[in-house]
Amino acid sequence: MYRNYISRKTRRGQRGAGKLKAIIWTALLVFLAYAAFKIMPIYIAEYQLADKIQEEARFAIVNHYSEEQIRDAVYKVVQDLDIPVARDQIKVLSSSQLVQISLDYTVPVDLIVYRVDLHFTPSGQNRSLI
Repeated sequence: MYRNYISRKTRRGQRGAGKLKAIIWTALLVFLAYAAFKIMPIYIAEYQLADKIQEEARFAIVNHYSEEQIRDAVYKVVQDLDIPVARDQIKVLSSSQLVQISLDYTVPVDLIVYRVDLHFTPSGQNRSLI
């Protein structure tokens, strides 16, 4: 009796009912890893750009950079980070009391089965203390 119970239990586990579930979970995990591989560098580049814009605003107010000098510096960072931004998309307002830098861009991401557009608007400003 006990031997028949073990035999039936072993055969039931060998039917393969859990294989489809395992394949689906594995495919989902692979897709999530692929999506993270495609999306994370874009967010890291945006963070670096936002940090550089804020840094550039601080230095520009102290060093009295012109709007073109600021735009050139930010555009160089944009090119280094491979961000799809044209030079004229970089908005700079510079006066003796205030420097504002902003830009607005969208990065398309193709995830094979789904396409998503990531929209970013990094900006930075600094006011003179005097």
